[in-house]
Amino acid sequence: MPHNNANNSGGSRHGGRILADQLAILGAEKVFCVPGESFLGLLDGLYDHRDRIQVVTCRHESGAANMADAYGKLTGKPGICAVTRGPGATNASNGVHTAFQDSTPLILLIGQVATGMMDREAFQEMDYRHMFGQMAKWVAQIDDVERIPEYISRAWHVALSGRPGPVVLALPEDVLSACADVADARPAHVARSAPEPEAMTRINAMLAEAKKPLLVLGGPGWSAEAARLAAQVSERFNLPVATTFRCQDYFDNGHPNYAGVIGIAPLPELRRKLREETDLLITVGSRFGEMTTQGYTLIDSPVPQMRMVHVHPGPEELGHVYAPDLSIAANPIAFFRALLALDAPSVVSGDWTAGFHADYKAFLEPTKVPGKLNMGEVVGYLSRTLPEDTIFTNGAGNYAVWLHRFHAHRVYRTQLAPTSGSMGYAVPAAIAAKLQHPGRAVVCVAGDGCFLMTAQELATARRYGLAIIYLVVNNGMYGTIRMHQERHCPGRVIATDLTNPDFVAYAGAFGIPGECVTKTDEIPAALERAQASENGYLIELQVDPEALTPTQSLSAARQQGETARTG
Repeated sequence: MPHNNANNSGGSRHGGRILADQLAILGAEKVFCVPGESFLGLLDGLYDHRDRIQVVTCRHESGAANMADAYGKLTGKPGICAVTRGPGATNASNGVHTAFQDSTPLILLIGQVATGMMDREAFQEMDYRHMFGQMAKWVAQIDDVERIPEYISRAWHVALSGRPGPVVLALPEDVLSACADVADARPAHVARSAPEPEAMTRINAMLAEAKKPLLVLGGPGWSAEAARLAAQVSERFNLPVATTFRCQDYFDNGHPNYAGVIGIAPLPELRRKLREETDLLITVGSRFGEMTTQGYTLIDSPVPQMRMVHVHPGPEELGHVYAPDLSIAANPIAFFRALLALDAPSVVSGDWTAGFHADYKAFLEPTKVPGKLNMGEVVGYLSRTLPEDTIFTNGAGNYAVWLHRFHAHRVYRTQLAPTSGSMGYAVPAAIAAKLQHPGRAVVCVAGDGCFLMTAQELATARRYGLAIIYLVVNNGMYGTIRMHQERHCPGRVIATDLTNPDFVAYAGAFGIPGECVTKTDEIPAALERAQASENGYLIELQVDPEALTPTQSLSAARQQGETARTG
């Protein structure tokens, strides 16, 4: 006897309409896509939901996939991306890899050749189960129109469960065009992991024994509520709190217990205290990957040099790299609530916690660098001037170090950046952010190399009337790679010099005004003009190539390499 599902629309529908209906039932708000003939059925189905699901037309599949990733980070719901087969899928793989390493819920829908043409190397045919097998939580192909609700429901649950991540579904053309009378899926109810009472008793005892504990926040499963509870836990137990690479907005950086970020070029004293003094490390959500641990050198593997409690929503991540003293499979909210529910919590005493924040505040002071434009002072001005809920986006490159070091995040989800280190992320992420939060300021920070990888999406921003502020940090080179060349291959620099367009004229071609800034004191007036523009605004920041990082010039990096070679 068939199940009586209240969501069953009744009557026959083609596969594309069935798929679109399931997305609506599950709560999809946006579909980021570059349209293709291989999924016309889905586009047709989405037409009937155009007042409920916004279809965002992008100019490149990597842009669409990264917008979906940013949406997933912002909302905690799966970002939906739809692309065509072959070239469309390969272009979108960039965003899928980012979502996997960043633990972002995402569903990539790929048009596929008709089932009767498979295994003949038909036009743009690929086997996506092989292609995406190592960069997605689940990859499947829907070969039966009647099973579309089942597959989409499973994809939604898999993307959100345990350690969140991307799911890829291939959609053969004939399945999208075939008709069926099938029951709809139900709205998703994703199970959340929670700590066992015995684990909480044990961690309370460990806190009672610890003299120098440190709480580290990062990874998936976060929300404004999780950030609020983390602050309560920090205050109740008097714990210093550090955040992991590109998760700085998980804790108010102005809180007196905030210790700074662990990642690339961290605060030296924080690094030293973590490495040499911390006797109890409680990490919530983070996998403690390569970037956070500086190549797995901050914490000994597999046995950490301190007692370690590892809390993660995905049980498979516990013990993956590090063997903790206590493993807890739980999402952050459940873990923090359990900690706060302890009858007699153990409170850390002494000056251990207070010293961290003083070091962090001193680290915010801009350094002196070559050239007339000091990025430390620029970022500091932005941090002081713009609203606290301003969303900053960036991709990868040395320019991001300035943003990460000198901007203090005060509100949860004001940082959108790929922990995967993917270039080209900043522009599409800013577009997704402004679409989701039109009333908030959004600032895209990108290097000259990073910006041009997805700059065509300025057309998308203009199409949807998004007033984004773009800061293009122009030093005429791929700065990070040049830095490594100077340090490790002195005198053998190759392939890192760039020939750039007039970035202001480029933006102007899309109807986005802008200006070029060459001195630090020009920033206040430029930012005022940027905030007043209704069409967005691009500020090109011309920096001296010698200003490699806040603490090292290009010449100093070269000298470091020469010394290492001859020493």
